[in-house]
Amino acid sequence: MGKGTLTVRAQTASDALPLGNVKIILRDNAGRILYNLVTDENGEVPPVILETVSREMSMIPDYTGTPYAEYDLTAEANGFNSLHISDVQIFDGETAVQPLRLLPLLVGQARPLAHEITIGSHAVADPAARVQEGAMAARTRILPQVIIPDPITVHLGAPSAAAANVRVSFADYVKNVASGEIYPTWPKAALQANIYAIITFALNRVFTQWYRSRGYNFDITSSTAYDQAFKYGRTIYKSISDTADEILNRYVRRAGQLAPYFTSFCNGSTVTCAGLSQWGTVSLANKGKNALQILRTYYPKDLETAQAEITSGAVDAYPGTALRQGSTGRNVELIQSFLARIRKNYPGIPAITDSPGKFGNSTKTAVKKFQSVFNLTADGIVGHATWNKLVNIYVAVAKLASLDSEGSALGIGTVPPASELRQGSGGLDVVILQYLLDFIGEFYPTIQAPAQDGQFGASTARAVSEFQAMMGLPATGIVNPATWNALYTAYWSIRNDVPLPVPGSGPGVPYTVQLGDTLWRLAQRFGTT
Repeated sequence: MGKGTLTVRAQTASDALPLGNVKIILRDNAGRILYNLVTDENGEVPPVILETVSREMSMIPDYTGTPYAEYDLTAEANGFNSLHISDVQIFDGETAVQPLRLLPLLVGQARPLAHEITIGSHAVADPAARVQEGAMAARTRILPQVIIPDPITVHLGAPSAAAANVRVSFADYVKNVASGEIYPTWPKAALQANIYAIITFALNRVFTQWYRSRGYNFDITSSTAYDQAFKYGRTIYKSISDTADEILNRYVRRAGQLAPYFTSFCNGSTVTCAGLSQWGTVSLANKGKNALQILRTYYPKDLETAQAEITSGAVDAYPGTALRQGSTGRNVELIQSFLARIRKNYPGIPAITDSPGKFGNSTKTAVKKFQSVFNLTADGIVGHATWNKLVNIYVAVAKLASLDSEGSALGIGTVPPASELRQGSGGLDVVILQYLLDFIGEFYPTIQAPAQDGQFGASTARAVSEFQAMMGLPATGIVNPATWNALYTAYWSIRNDVPLPVPGSGPGVPYTVQLGDTLWRLAQRFGTT
């Protein structure tokens, strides 16, 4: 018998808002209540220690049992649908992080609807064959550069299945897939080799435009038959998360080539394939092989690692050098301004009292708390992983604040427009429609918001259909009175029940004006731009 650790974090709106006072019930697989927990202002609860199966069982390919213990979580909060997650897997000696992304409760519901997530077994234990197809088919469109898709759009099913799409950060995608494909107890080199394969597989799909060139509106699927095991809302393991952070923007390719290699894989025990054997990586790691040596065992011998330099959607690219106590300059000032803005939503992050552009003790303390909240190594150093997460969360909180203000500017009232909108429509009512879809889509990840351009095109019709399907309406893509009413109901439910920060509110940041300060620099520093 072994023991593992579980931590839980409750958030909403693309992690822009932590949720405090969420009541969590943790049960074992027999239904017995083990813990009653309540989240704090950062959406966190103290870690809990849970019994599980001995670690050695997760190292045996032909072990017929499950090498982990399973638990169930139920989360409830005022103004939100309840969330039930089953099959939370705890491994011996490992820390599991369970995200709770709660969906706002809509006006008119007689009682909270339970949002169900069943994590299921690990893909490495799945006996089903994989038919991963890829590489450089003649009709595949190829991008001129290797791009990290941030966010990446994942189709929650087989390519042709009538399933929803979700957009997640690339880092979260990689950690999710790795946490579902392999065991977190495996040797470090095995984890690295598998994560390289997972990253490279996804980048190959994007680089070759494998699905988009075929008319699909997503980058990759969650189907293990075609792609990789992604489960929205699944448990993430810290050992996997930390390993992914170390190599996140790196991939493998053949020497002299740009393209990410098509790194197909299978478990190598119940299923064999021409690509990487997941269980084989464990054996090779135990023999002292490093990640690249392991990968060259299954893929061409001239395989090399490379850096993907471009990230789509990035506000500021990683400067290339880690920032730490004693660092100075514009990049330090930038992360200080990010943290000051994020702190309005996450008040547990302490105020920074260092001078702008000077990485002192208070900046380090704020960085460490940020890292702790977002499941990063809490060392107070802003490396690539912390930089990317700072940018992602800053963009999320800034966008939410912008959307909140924009609703007031548009004069969104309680009476919907009377117009019927469809493809080809244009004007102010379309702008209002697109705004509502964008705002609601921040809380409901299956709605892919269109650009707010006042033109009702294909992307707007698709977003309308996604909203209609979510609300149980006929998914026609046409905005009729029933759809308008549902949009306004959803919008005002969120505005009234979700604890959105008041513009200009938040913890005060003690600061003495410095020589050379300008209004623009101060606005950037305190997140009021």
